[in-house]
Amino acid sequence: MQGPPLPEGRLVTLPGRGRTWVREVPGAGPTVLLLHGWTANADLNWFSTFRALRDAGFHVVALDHRGHGRGVRSWRPFRMRDAADDAAALLDVLGIRSAIVVGYSMGGAVAQLLWRRHPAKVDGLVLCATSSVFAESDREKRAFAAMGALAVASRVTPAVARRAVASWILDRRQDSEAVEWVQHELQRNDWSQVLAAGAALGRFDSRSWLGEVDVPTAVVLTRFDRVVSPRRQANLARAIPGAVIYEVDGDHGVVAMQPGRFVPTLVRALRDVHTRQHASVR
Repeated sequence: MQGPPLPEGRLVTLPGRGRTWVREVPGAGPTVLLLHGWTANADLNWFSTFRALRDAGFHVVALDHRGHGRGVRSWRPFRMRDAADDAAALLDVLGIRSAIVVGYSMGGAVAQLLWRRHPAKVDGLVLCATSSVFAESDREKRAFAAMGALAVASRVTPAVARRAVASWILDRRQDSEAVEWVQHELQRNDWSQVLAAGAALGRFDSRSWLGEVDVPTAVVLTRFDRVVSPRRQANLARAIPGAVIYEVDGDHGVVAMQPGRFVPTLVRALRDVHTRQHASVR
Protein backbone atom coordinates (compact mmCIF):
# COMPACT_ATOMS: atom_id res chain seq x y z
CA MET A 1 0.00 0.00 0.00
CA GLN A 2 1.47 3.33 -1.05
CA GLY A 3 0.24 6.67 0.20
CA PRO A 4 1.47 10.13 -0.69
CA PRO A 5 5.05 11.14 0.13
CA LEU A 6 5.25 12.26 3.73
CA PRO A 7 7.98 13.58 6.02
CA GLU A 8 9.33 11.29 8.69
CA GLY A 9 7.14 10.82 11.73
CA ARG A 10 7.63 9.54 15.25
CA LEU A 11 5.80 8.90 18.48
CA VAL A 12 6.43 11.61 21.06
CA THR A 13 5.66 11.27 24.77
CA LEU A 14 3.84 14.23 26.32
CA PRO A 15 4.66 14.06 30.06
CA GLY A 16 1.62 13.13 32.09
CA ARG A 17 -0.59 12.99 29.01
CA GLY A 18 0.41 10.08 26.79
CA ARG A 19 2.01 9.55 23.40
CA THR A 20 1.07 11.09 20.09
CA TRP A 21 2.20 10.83 16.49
CA VAL A 22 4.16 13.81 15.17
CA ARG A 23 5.54 14.78 11.80
CA GLU A 24 8.18 17.49 11.74
CA VAL A 25 9.77 19.19 8.74
CA PRO A 26 12.82 21.24 9.74
CA GLY A 27 13.09 24.75 8.40
CA ALA A 28 14.97 27.94 9.20
CA GLY A 29 11.84 30.08 9.23
CA PRO A 30 9.02 30.42 11.75
CA THR A 31 7.39 27.31 13.17
CA VAL A 32 3.94 26.39 11.90
CA LEU A 33 1.87 24.03 14.06
CA LEU A 34 -0.79 22.17 12.03
CA LEU A 35 -3.97 21.03 13.81
CA HIS A 36 -6.19 18.68 11.83
CA GLY A 37 -9.95 18.34 11.57
CA TRP A 38 -12.44 15.98 13.13
CA THR A 39 -12.28 12.26 12.15
CA ALA A 40 -9.08 12.79 10.16
CA ASN A 41 -5.48 12.70 11.36
CA ALA A 42 -2.46 14.86 10.57
CA ASP A 43 -1.53 12.85 7.48
CA LEU A 44 -5.01 12.75 5.96
CA ASN A 45 -5.63 16.44 6.59
CA TRP A 46 -2.24 17.89 5.74
CA PHE A 47 -0.49 15.51 3.29
CA SER A 48 -0.87 18.05 0.48
CA THR A 49 0.78 20.87 2.44
CA PHE A 50 4.02 19.52 3.92
CA ARG A 51 6.25 20.03 0.89
CA ALA A 52 4.84 23.44 -0.02
CA LEU A 53 5.26 24.78 3.51
CA ARG A 54 8.81 23.45 3.65
CA ASP A 55 9.60 25.06 0.30
CA ALA A 56 8.13 28.32 1.59
CA GLY A 57 10.71 28.25 4.40
CA PHE A 58 8.56 27.25 7.35
CA HIS A 59 9.46 24.81 10.11
CA VAL A 60 6.44 22.50 10.16
CA VAL A 61 5.04 20.43 13.03
CA ALA A 62 1.84 18.37 12.86
CA LEU A 63 0.33 16.04 15.45
CA ASP A 64 -2.57 13.64 15.73
CA HIS A 65 -5.23 14.80 18.20
CA ARG A 66 -6.21 12.46 21.00
CA GLY A 67 -8.31 9.54 19.80
CA HIS A 68 -7.48 10.36 16.17
CA GLY A 69 -4.88 8.41 14.22
CA ARG A 70 -2.03 7.61 16.56
CA GLY A 71 -2.90 10.38 19.00
CA VAL A 72 -3.08 10.18 22.80
CA ARG A 73 -5.27 7.38 24.11
CA SER A 74 -7.16 8.17 27.30
CA TRP A 75 -10.00 6.74 29.39
CA ARG A 76 -11.29 10.27 29.92
CA PRO A 77 -14.02 11.64 27.64
CA PHE A 78 -12.67 13.80 24.84
CA ARG A 79 -12.44 17.46 25.80
CA MET A 80 -11.41 20.24 23.42
CA ARG A 81 -9.26 21.87 26.06
CA ASP A 82 -7.28 18.65 26.49
CA ALA A 83 -6.48 18.68 22.77
CA ALA A 84 -5.27 22.28 23.09
CA ASP A 85 -3.16 21.38 26.12
CA ASP A 86 -1.68 18.42 24.20
CA ALA A 87 -0.53 20.82 21.48
CA ALA A 88 1.03 23.15 24.04
CA ALA A 89 2.80 20.21 25.70
CA LEU A 90 4.18 19.10 22.34
CA LEU A 91 5.75 22.51 21.74
CA ASP A 92 7.40 22.26 25.15
CA VAL A 93 8.76 18.77 24.45
CA LEU A 94 10.16 19.89 21.09
CA GLY A 95 11.75 22.97 22.64
CA ILE A 96 9.65 25.34 20.55
CA ARG A 97 8.79 28.56 22.38
CA SER A 98 5.91 29.59 20.12
CA ALA A 99 4.39 28.99 16.69
CA ILE A 100 1.92 30.21 14.14
CA VAL A 101 -0.99 27.86 14.73
CA VAL A 102 -3.00 26.60 11.77
CA GLY A 103 -6.31 24.89 12.53
CA TYR A 104 -8.60 23.16 10.04
CA SER A 105 -12.28 22.63 10.95
CA MET A 106 -12.17 21.09 14.46
CA GLY A 107 -8.49 22.00 14.51
CA GLY A 108 -9.59 25.62 14.24
CA ALA A 109 -11.50 25.28 17.49
CA VAL A 110 -8.44 23.67 19.11
CA ALA A 111 -6.31 26.54 17.80
CA GLN A 112 -8.63 29.12 19.33
CA LEU A 113 -8.45 27.33 22.67
CA LEU A 114 -4.67 27.03 22.41
CA TRP A 115 -4.48 30.83 22.15
CA ARG A 116 -6.88 31.28 25.08
CA ARG A 117 -5.19 28.78 27.38
CA HIS A 118 -1.54 29.27 26.32
CA PRO A 119 -1.33 32.71 24.70
CA ALA A 120 2.46 32.98 24.96
CA LYS A 121 2.81 29.96 22.67
CA VAL A 122 0.76 31.46 19.81
CA ASP A 123 2.44 33.98 17.49
CA GLY A 124 -0.50 34.06 15.11
CA LEU A 125 -3.52 32.12 13.91
CA VAL A 126 -4.58 30.78 10.52
CA LEU A 127 -8.09 29.39 10.87
CA CYS A 128 -9.27 27.29 7.91
CA ALA A 129 -12.80 26.04 7.11
CA THR A 130 -13.78 26.58 10.71
CA SER A 131 -16.01 28.59 13.05
CA SER A 132 -16.50 30.00 16.52
CA VAL A 133 -19.57 27.77 16.97
CA PHE A 134 -20.62 24.56 15.22
CA ALA A 135 -24.11 24.00 16.63
CA GLU A 136 -26.60 26.86 17.01
CA SER A 137 -30.01 25.48 16.13
CA ASP A 138 -31.79 22.86 18.23
CA ARG A 139 -31.47 20.39 15.37
CA GLU A 140 -27.70 20.87 15.18
CA LYS A 141 -27.31 20.59 18.93
CA ARG A 142 -29.28 17.32 18.98
CA ALA A 143 -27.18 15.91 16.14
CA PHE A 144 -23.89 16.66 17.88
CA ALA A 145 -25.17 15.48 21.26
CA ALA A 146 -26.18 12.15 19.72
CA MET A 147 -22.53 11.47 18.92
CA GLY A 148 -21.79 11.32 22.63
CA ALA A 149 -24.35 8.58 23.08
CA LEU A 150 -22.99 6.70 20.08
CA ALA A 151 -19.49 6.91 21.51
CA VAL A 152 -20.66 4.94 24.53
CA ALA A 153 -23.31 2.68 23.05
CA SER A 154 -22.25 1.71 19.55
CA ARG A 155 -19.50 -0.42 18.07
CA VAL A 156 -20.97 -0.62 14.58
CA THR A 157 -20.30 3.00 13.64
CA PRO A 158 -16.63 2.83 12.57
CA ALA A 159 -17.29 1.49 9.06
CA VAL A 160 -20.01 4.09 8.50
CA ALA A 161 -17.80 6.86 9.84
CA ARG A 162 -14.84 5.78 7.70
CA ARG A 163 -16.96 5.94 4.57
CA ALA A 164 -18.27 9.38 5.50
CA VAL A 165 -14.87 10.95 6.07
CA ALA A 166 -13.39 9.23 3.03
CA SER A 167 -15.93 11.06 0.89
CA TRP A 168 -14.27 14.41 1.57
CA ILE A 169 -10.68 13.16 1.53
CA LEU A 170 -11.09 11.35 -1.78
CA ASP A 171 -12.91 12.09 -4.98
CA ARG A 172 -13.89 9.77 -7.84
CA ARG A 173 -10.63 10.34 -9.68
CA GLN A 174 -8.50 8.79 -6.95
CA ASP A 175 -6.95 5.39 -7.67
CA SER A 176 -7.37 2.23 -5.64
CA GLU A 177 -4.06 2.68 -3.81
CA ALA A 178 -5.15 6.09 -2.57
CA VAL A 179 -8.47 4.66 -1.38
CA GLU A 180 -6.65 1.86 0.42
CA TRP A 181 -4.30 4.34 2.10
CA VAL A 182 -7.18 6.50 3.35
CA GLN A 183 -9.09 3.51 4.70
CA HIS A 184 -5.96 2.25 6.44
CA GLU A 185 -5.38 5.61 8.11
CA LEU A 186 -9.00 5.83 9.27
CA GLN A 187 -8.69 2.42 10.91
CA ARG A 188 -6.13 3.91 13.29
CA ASN A 189 -8.82 6.00 15.00
CA ASP A 190 -10.32 5.18 18.37
CA TRP A 191 -13.85 5.74 17.12
CA SER A 192 -15.44 6.02 20.53
CA GLN A 193 -13.09 8.94 21.23
CA VAL A 194 -13.68 10.40 17.76
CA LEU A 195 -17.44 10.37 18.28
CA ALA A 196 -16.96 11.94 21.70
CA ALA A 197 -14.87 14.61 19.97
CA GLY A 198 -17.82 15.31 17.70
CA ALA A 199 -20.04 15.83 20.73
CA ALA A 200 -17.44 18.14 22.25
CA LEU A 201 -17.24 20.09 19.01
CA GLY A 202 -20.99 20.64 19.17
CA ARG A 203 -20.56 22.24 22.59
CA PHE A 204 -17.72 24.52 21.51
CA ASP A 205 -18.51 28.23 21.46
CA SER A 206 -15.82 30.92 21.51
CA ARG A 207 -18.05 33.87 20.67
CA SER A 208 -17.94 35.38 24.16
CA TRP A 209 -14.15 35.78 24.13
CA LEU A 210 -13.08 35.74 20.48
CA GLY A 211 -12.88 39.54 20.39
CA GLU A 212 -9.98 39.33 22.84
CA VAL A 213 -7.67 37.60 20.33
CA ASP A 214 -4.58 39.81 20.15
CA VAL A 215 -2.37 38.02 17.63
CA PRO A 216 -2.34 38.44 13.83
CA THR A 217 -5.03 36.20 12.37
CA ALA A 218 -6.06 35.04 8.92
CA VAL A 219 -9.23 33.13 8.09
CA VAL A 220 -9.07 30.83 5.07
CA LEU A 221 -12.71 30.74 4.00
CA THR A 222 -13.90 27.82 1.88
CA ARG A 223 -16.58 29.46 -0.27
CA PHE A 224 -18.59 26.36 -1.19
CA ASP A 225 -18.33 24.58 2.16
CA ARG A 226 -21.30 22.35 2.97
CA VAL A 227 -19.98 21.31 6.38
CA VAL A 228 -19.01 24.61 8.00
CA SER A 229 -21.05 27.32 6.31
CA PRO A 230 -19.20 30.25 4.73
CA ARG A 231 -21.46 32.52 6.78
CA ARG A 232 -20.08 31.11 10.02
CA GLN A 233 -16.54 31.35 8.70
CA ALA A 234 -17.07 35.01 7.81
CA ASN A 235 -18.60 35.67 11.23
CA LEU A 236 -15.49 34.16 12.79
CA ALA A 237 -13.28 36.58 10.88
CA ARG A 238 -15.43 39.57 11.75
CA ALA A 239 -15.25 38.74 15.46
CA ILE A 240 -11.42 38.76 15.60
CA PRO A 241 -9.83 42.21 15.59
CA GLY A 242 -7.79 42.74 12.41
CA ALA A 243 -8.46 39.29 10.94
CA VAL A 244 -7.93 39.03 7.18
CA ILE A 245 -10.03 36.72 5.02
CA TYR A 246 -8.46 34.60 2.26
CA GLU A 247 -11.10 32.92 0.10
CA VAL A 248 -10.74 29.54 -1.59
CA ASP A 249 -13.17 28.22 -4.19
CA GLY A 250 -13.82 24.82 -2.69
CA ASP A 251 -15.85 22.63 -0.36
CA HIS A 252 -14.80 21.39 3.07
CA GLY A 253 -12.34 18.85 1.71
CA VAL A 254 -10.52 21.25 -0.62
CA VAL A 255 -7.25 20.80 1.26
CA ALA A 256 -7.14 17.17 0.10
CA MET A 257 -9.24 17.15 -3.06
CA GLN A 258 -8.08 20.41 -4.67
CA PRO A 259 -4.74 21.27 -3.09
CA GLY A 260 -3.79 23.41 -6.07
CA ARG A 261 -6.44 25.85 -4.91
CA PHE A 262 -5.95 25.55 -1.17
CA VAL A 263 -2.21 25.29 -0.58
CA PRO A 264 -1.07 28.52 -2.30
CA THR A 265 -3.76 30.39 -0.36
CA LEU A 266 -2.56 28.85 2.89
CA VAL A 267 1.00 29.92 2.13
CA ARG A 268 -0.14 33.49 1.42
CA ALA A 269 -2.12 33.58 4.66
CA LEU A 270 0.86 32.29 6.65
CA ARG A 271 3.22 34.82 5.12
CA ASP A 272 0.76 37.60 5.90
CA VAL A 273 0.39 36.52 9.54
CA HIS A 274 4.15 36.15 9.93
CA THR A 275 4.78 39.60 8.43
CA ARG A 276 2.26 41.22 10.77
CA GLN A 277 3.59 39.32 13.77
CA HIS A 278 7.19 40.25 12.94
CA ALA A 279 6.23 43.91 12.57
CA SER A 280 4.41 43.92 15.91
CA VAL A 281 7.48 42.77 17.87
CA ARG A 282 9.90 45.31 16.43
